[in-house]
Amino acid sequence: MDFAPAIVEKLRERAARFDELTNRLSAPEVASDGKRLAELMRERGQLEASHELCGRMNSLLSREEEARSILDADADDEEFLELARADLEAVEEEAEGLYDEIKAALVTEQDDFRSKVIMEIRAGAGGDEATLFAADLARMYRRYFEAKRWKVEELEMSPSEVGGFKEITLGVEGDGAWRLLRHESGGHRVQRVPATESQGRIHTSAATVAVLPEAEEAEIDVREEDLRIDTMRAGGPGGQSVNKTSSAVRITHLPTNTVVQCQDEKSQHKNKAKAMRILKSRLLEAEQRRLHEERASARKTQVGTGDRSARIRTYNWPQNRISDHRLDVNHSLEQVVGGKLDPLLEALDQLDREERIRNL
Repeated sequence: MDFAPAIVEKLRERAARFDELTNRLSAPEVASDGKRLAELMRERGQLEASHELCGRMNSLLSREEEARSILDADADDEEFLELARADLEAVEEEAEGLYDEIKAALVTEQDDFRSKVIMEIRAGAGGDEATLFAADLARMYRRYFEAKRWKVEELEMSPSEVGGFKEITLGVEGDGAWRLLRHESGGHRVQRVPATESQGRIHTSAATVAVLPEAEEAEIDVREEDLRIDTMRAGGPGGQSVNKTSSAVRITHLPTNTVVQCQDEKSQHKNKAKAMRILKSRLLEAEQRRLHEERASARKTQVGTGDRSARIRTYNWPQNRISDHRLDVNHSLEQVVGGKLDPLLEALDQLDREERIRNL
């Protein structure tokens, strides 16, 4: 078995951590702490595959050692030697597939299992046309979420006068949501003839998408003394309650100067709860970005860094083509904006996994 020593060492480290967590979960101080218990159980669950793969690897190594010892003994029993050769050949064959499984498991990170994300879509350069493009992106993603049977919640919305969105924030929950959507963060550009264009000229507009992992209760500890909470009357179009009660909430996280405002709900309590969800997710994203940059400092290329200033995709309406600038293959615009995003998202996820494996 020709397994790279570094790969074997990493796998055994993860298996040992699984065993350590199994023992810690039975400790009274952990069992009595609900948040800590949930955190350790989640980590243990994500290491279970590595633990099982390590067991299979050790079993193959034992079989290989036994077969080689028989062959090295230079025994006279030819039938016995033939059985050892056959077993050694079988070990090598099984090891090839196992090695691929091990590498895939080692590049699977804890965050890959997240099922809750917050997606922020903002109009960029292009005026009214950019807000219409932001609305098109929101519809595209909603169609995809509906096809996946994922839960979607509108957290905040800022409509434009022409029926688009200056900004819209969605809460999304579904199996594989973070793994598939994280690569959507970045700049999205559209090339098309706007409805207001009388001469038929193609315009270029832009929107940005940010996909944030939604923070679990135990992950981000936001202290009350670090917050400034302001209430105000909601603005913009609405019904009788708009501008009559101070239901809008703005939360400022003083250490980072992160500001979140919510006003869509009539209830101040509900707006505060939504704002806190978004705030915690932004703080978690900032911490993850810091860790990601530390881990990726030696990489030559990266997929899905989440840099909102990076242009990742162009939507060309006249040519019915979507060009993702990280992939070599174009996709049908009609299919993608209709919500059929899986081929594109799976290709990006596969590219990311391949790069992680190369950098093990």
